Amino acid sequence: MDRFFVVTGGPGSGKSTLLAALAEKGLPHMPEAGRAVIRDEVAAGGTALPWDDRDAFADRMLAHDLSSYEEARTKEGVLFFDRGIPDIISYRSLCGLGIPGDLTRAAESNRYNRHVFIAPPWAEIYAQDTERKQDWDEAVATYDVMARVYQQLGYTLVSLSRVAPNERAAFVQHWMAKLGT
Repeated sequence: MDRFFVVTGGPGSGKSTLLAALAEKGLPHMPEAGRAVIRDEVAAGGTALPWDDRDAFADRMLAHDLSSYEEARTKEGVLFFDRGIPDIISYRSLCGLGIPGDLTRAAESNRYNRHVFIAPPWAEIYAQDTERKQDWDEAVATYDVMARVYQQLGYTLVSLSRVAPNERAAFVQHWMAKLGT
């Protein structure tokens, strides 16, 4: 889907803040699966959490992302995704989990625009919270794996500068104009 754009990168690199800035400019996005799954599991007393059952957590993220992708198909115009299905491949790789065939098929059949915006690690804004428990080293490693997986899947990475959210949003809008979207 050429009108579906992913914003990815390691945790705490300003992705969600960028997406909020784009939303203020009328560019909507689909929410991140990881945080949604964590909130749901904590509320339900479940164990499909990255600090409890990483395999079940990845499975729940895939179900969430597939549902999100299907919902996005019913919407008009350009749409951003706070992470995409390839992020789950990255997560499983980072955790040393195998990559199941259904995940590979999902990444191949539910494509996004070939240009993927990637936020590099940014120490000055990185912070842990109740849902983001990764340390800085894991945040950097996550970025590295994300970049590798997206490239292996044939996506072209567009690196985001470490600038204020409105400047990042303007950069993304400039790219959108260049792409004719």
